[in-house]
Amino acid sequence: MATPIKEWSKLEVRAVVRFLFSKGTKPSEIHKQIAETYGEGAKSRPRVYQWCTWFGEGRTSLGNEPKSGRPKTSTNEENTTRVDELIRCDRRMKIREIALKLEIPKSTVHEIVHDTLGYRKVSARWVPKMLTDDHKLQRHPKKSYKINLFTSPDPGLCIL
Repeated sequence: MATPIKEWSKLEVRAVVRFLFSKGTKPSEIHKQIAETYGEGAKSRPRVYQWCTWFGEGRTSLGNEPKSGRPKTSTNEENTTRVDELIRCDRRMKIREIALKLEIPKSTVHEIVHDTLGYRKVSARWVPKMLTDDHKLQRHPKKSYKINLFTSPDPGLCIL
């Protein structure tokens, strides 16, 4: 028995299903061969049967079909810029207030603020999540001496 292939893609396995199905192989045999070649986690038996049915109905595409539903319209570059401008003008503004002002859903504003822009609320103000080295030194001026010792280019100066 051959060793299973460790790295594979869904499209690759679907292409194998399509090839074997076009040669007249039964879905149960296709699943058995895929499990031997790619391992048990490659494709479940119901999925192999489903793909065989689709290929039998004339499907030629190996990719996923476009999903139905409402597309994202609120999370776009324009709204991200507008939210960022509002936060920079007034860092105490709440998500609800931003949503009302821009007339977009609160969940979208929350996603833009936290995920896209990377802000978090600290002491009722929006601040970036990452502090630079300068910000850290401003918060702890006594530690700047120790930091300078460790970042000194001359190793002889770093004597503690």
